[in-house]
Amino acid sequence: LTKRLKMQGFIIFNEYAHRYGEFREAMEGLIKQGRIKYREDVVDGLENAPRGLIGLLRGENAGKRIVRVGPDERSAT
Repeated sequence: LTKRLKMQGFIIFNEYAHRYGEFREAMEGLIKQGRIKYREDVVDGLENAPRGLIGLLRGENAGKRIVRVGPDERSAT
């Protein structure tokens, strides 16, 4: 016997693209209210991007893996 692997996914965005604005507005409200929480797993510096990718592929991340290459403009005043 040979080993086999089959991966199959599905994409629903095409059917609901016209409702994306509505979805985004609703999600932003839920996040601001604290009813939906998300995690970001940040790796600092472009020089650490390879390490970040390897960690992502190994499943070492908790949340969305992000490589920060500069200051976070959201926190700038």
